[in-house]
Amino acid sequence: MSQQMSADRARIRQARIAVSLVFATHGAASGSFVTRIPWIQDQLGLGTAALGIALAFPAIGAATAMPLASRVMHRHGARAAVRGLLALFTVAFALVALAPSLPVLCALLFLSGATGGMADVAMNAQGVEVEERHGRSIMSGLHGLWSVGTLLGSALGVGAVWLGLDARIHLPLVALALTLAVPFLSRGLLDVRPTAGEVAPPRFALPPRSALLIGAVGICAVLAEGASMDWSGVYLRDVTGASETVAAASYTAFACTMALARLAGDAVVRRLGPVRTVRISASLAATGGLLVVTAAVSAQAVLGFALIGVGVAVVVPLTFAAAGHSGPNPSRAIAGVATVTYTAGLFAPSVIGALGELASLRASFGLVTAALTLLLLGAGVLGQRPAREVAASDAGSAARALPAP
Repeated sequence: MSQQMSADRARIRQARIAVSLVFATHGAASGSFVTRIPWIQDQLGLGTAALGIALAFPAIGAATAMPLASRVMHRHGARAAVRGLLALFTVAFALVALAPSLPVLCALLFLSGATGGMADVAMNAQGVEVEERHGRSIMSGLHGLWSVGTLLGSALGVGAVWLGLDARIHLPLVALALTLAVPFLSRGLLDVRPTAGEVAPPRFALPPRSALLIGAVGICAVLAEGASMDWSGVYLRDVTGASETVAAASYTAFACTMALARLAGDAVVRRLGPVRTVRISASLAATGGLLVVTAAVSAQAVLGFALIGVGVAVVVPLTFAAAGHSGPNPSRAIAGVATVTYTAGLFAPSVIGALGELASLRASFGLVTAALTLLLLGAGVLGQRPAREVAASDAGSAARALPAP
């Protein structure tokens, strides 16, 4: 028995390393693409409006395809699903550089978003499974490693730009390296498969009821995240009169604090639990929102955006974890929450911009601050677990037999 327990622990450690590398790989592909957006805009001669339309297609593709991920996992198993979908994404994002026109660019961005979104669902479902068997919170750290991956990918992209490397060479080279690495990196994933007689999930379905309230919490966080990412620089420049350099620093402060908070978030969740963690985080984020709304000087606004970054960092990872524990089909629940939150992320920048046009950007971030207050009030849904799961946990579910590698 002791040898079996040691083997199980080693298997879980191996799975945790593997899923961590998968998150970082997904992030590296995303970060690599972002650095070449200006090149794509210049290559196709796109104006700001046309580029904005094109950049909506990854989110549209993700929201459309995410419900399919649970069916792929049911049919092929969790490990094969993560491996296949991640490999498809690492190929698809590079094809964007080859687009000869705006319609083709939109189609390729849709494909990239669809494959990336399904891979996102599959790897989060794997993360929830590993977390459950590990018996400790790991989801925040996994999302932190995704952020680290984006930073590494973007750093390589900056180097490629500095060297004058054509994106049609840079992105395929990155894609080739990542795609070849996927089978090796994913070897340690858990090969979770459906139980005998389990009905396959529908191809397309509304999110299960268990995921709706959790998704609403995710929407509040995604609204604040999207608004801060896309509008912080404009806010600093137009509202507080900051220079372009300081305006750019506002996003840097936001991104860095978010990445650091995610990497440290698991230790906080283990100590305080998800509900208290989100309530404290939401309080920090709402305080940051108030600082932004009332900012008369740039430094106050930069601090406010940094606090928003800290405050929302762990929320989306915890919503995925809560979704995975909320019903009998974790992958479908995660897909539902991801679809809801990604759709909200699609519209968030437009909502902020429209309200800013009708009223002011201060009013827009007043809306963000209100959403963060709702996040504080709704944090309790992340701690609700079904009775069957509590009973299973009390019976020692952590000792379940692990699937064969």
